[in-house]
Amino acid sequence: MLTGGRSTLTQFLIEERRHHPEATGDLNALITELSLTCKTIARKVAYGALGGVLGSLLNRGAPVSPHGKYLLLFEPLDDASNVEVNVAVGSIFSVLRAVTPGQDPQPQDFLQPGTQQVCAGYAIYGPSTMLVLTLGRGTHAFTLDPLLGEWVLSHADLRIPEKTCEFAINASNSRFWEPAVKRYVDECLAGQTGTRGADFSMRWIASLVAETHRILMRGGVFLYPRDSKDPSRAGRPRLLYEANPISFLIEQAGGGASTGHSRLMEVKPEALQQRLGFVFGSRHEVARIETYHRDEPAASYDSPLFGKRGLFAVTA
Repeated sequence: MLTGGRSTLTQFLIEERRHHPEATGDLNALITELSLTCKTIARKVAYGALGGVLGSLLNRGAPVSPHGKYLLLFEPLDDASNVEVNVAVGSIFSVLRAVTPGQDPQPQDFLQPGTQQVCAGYAIYGPSTMLVLTLGRGTHAFTLDPLLGEWVLSHADLRIPEKTCEFAINASNSRFWEPAVKRYVDECLAGQTGTRGADFSMRWIASLVAETHRILMRGGVFLYPRDSKDPSRAGRPRLLYEANPISFLIEQAGGGASTGHSRLMEVKPEALQQRLGFVFGSRHEVARIETYHRDEPAASYDSPLFGKRGLFAVTA
């Protein structure tokens, strides 16, 4: 076989459909269309400044209903500013069941918790182009064979180690962190002589897709917590377009995904562009961060020191 005995995306989807005898094939058709769209984006990204078309991809994702039974949330190019410096970027997607199949969806139809997703994934445009997706039966990665033009299953049933000694966070925002986040990072930075008794490495790519891909491939934990930098926001990552689909992928790979306080996919969305704090990766580390938030004394946010300096204020 030209693929070395590995399944193509089409073959994989056919096999998955056998586990759902009631399926009509609409979901497979949608995923196939998404995979073709990602191939097109990959070609445009590969041309960089030479193509002169990246501007058409930089718009924020919008909810669409490509098939009567499903709703799609699609981010064509996440963290697009990284294209300018040739850092890996990607597309993110989330698929929900339509509230009223066959009818035009209303904006509120998309306000479903992440637990209602039937499919989620991303394409990453790096040294190789890959499509990573879950249908609720594990997380699987396909590599685009540039000669065949086929997505070939290269990493089946990815698993994230429960423990890690690697974390990713934007340290430039440290003065705005909540106490629990600062405690966690400080303990990691203390290394073997600290309470964790281990040396940690810190990473920060500033590309959500690239950060997710690294964690799926080798473990780690990612933190983009809520902070006091912008009191009008409860966080930066967007729940529907970024956090929910990434959380689905992470959980299906054995990891944890949280707001920092509780399971992220159980959050009931209130708006299409809703933002919140986001922590995901190795389950052991995510659980530790949640524990630190539970341990925070309520008075810590009202202390004169923190209030005066504005370091750890919590916004409503």
